[in-house]
Amino acid sequence: MLELSVAAFVTLFVIIDPIGLAPLFVALTQGMSAAQRRAIAARACLIGFALLVIFGLAGEIILELVGISMPAFRISGGLLLFLTAVEMLFEKRTERREKTAEGEHPNDPSVFPLAVPLIAGPGAMTTMILLIGQNPGDTASQLVIFAVMAAVIVSAFLLFLLASPLERLLGQTGINVITRLLGMLLAALSVQFVLDGLRDFGMVGS
Repeated sequence: MLELSVAAFVTLFVIIDPIGLAPLFVALTQGMSAAQRRAIAARACLIGFALLVIFGLAGEIILELVGISMPAFRISGGLLLFLTAVEMLFEKRTERREKTAEGEHPNDPSVFPLAVPLIAGPGAMTTMILLIGQNPGDTASQLVIFAVMAAVIVSAFLLFLLASPLERLLGQTGINVITRLLGMLLAALSVQFVLDGLRDFGMVGS
């Protein structure tokens, strides 16, 4: 059981990458108050947790029912993530903040892109499906996997709470530089998701 716990934790921690999500959270919630950030962090983590539980329990069934393959799921997640990367690179969020000041509802990144696809992305969903699938009928092992997944998401939430001090430390110029750098990394990550999906379809080489 200990071996399963360690393997599941390492795998999910690497896939979800709470440390890498912290600066992304800063960039996506730039200019928001601490209370707003706490609410967004909590909502994103709860939604991400719920989705991973659902996919762990019934992921393959859900995709089969709607006729979606996991490679197609990876490609769609990559394309959606690429749109976020473009916004980060070209600072499209500034326009939305100006509209918000005129009375529109503020953009809430808790569902997209934080919960999906950054926390509960194709990789994390696939990992949950595979981990649970390796222990069919073993309730104890499956509970351990879900507990480990919850621990990884809690670690992401705790790092999200450090966003405000991190923003003060970096300053506006530092945030702008990091936002664009992370936008480039997100773009590369999104392309990798698409390539992984195409590779599973046999359309590109390994």
